[in-house]
Amino acid sequence: MNALIVDTHVFVWLLSKSKQLGPNALEAIKGAASLNLLYVSAITPWEIAMLVSKGKLTLERDVGEWLEMALALPGFRLESLSPAIAVASTRLPGEINSDPADRIIVATARHLGVPLVTADENLLGYSTQGHIKSVQATK
Repeated sequence: MNALIVDTHVFVWLLSKSKQLGPNALEAIKGAASLNLLYVSAITPWEIAMLVSKGKLTLERDVGEWLEMALALPGFRLESLSPAIAVASTRLPGEINSDPADRIIVATARHLGVPLVTADENLLGYSTQGHIKSVQATK
C-alpha cells in the first residue's frame, strides 16, 4: 500500500500527535507521506473550520493559519473537489451515512483508488461492504 487518504479526524490526530493513532495506521501514513502520496480531501479544511467555529475543536492558533501550516507539511496533497467527485458523492453504492463531508471523502478515496484511514465505524462498515478500502486508524 502506497497512497492513502486520511479522514478529517485522522488529519487532526496526526498533526496533534494524538495517541489515538495506532502503530499500524501511523506506519502506513508515514509511508504514504514519504512518497508524497498522503491525500487530504478538499472538504477536510471546511470540516475542521466548522468544528472550530462550533467550539468542538480547539487549535493552538487561528484555524486558517493552522490549515495553511498543516497542508504545507511535506508529504500531504490536497485533492480538489472536482465536479466528478461531487457528483460521485451523490451516487455512492451500498449503505452509507448522509453526512456530506463523509460522502465527499469517500468519493475522493474511490476516485483516487486509495484506502481511507479512519476510525469512523460507519465508514469502516462501508469498507466491509467492499465499496472502499480502509485502514483502521486506531490499530
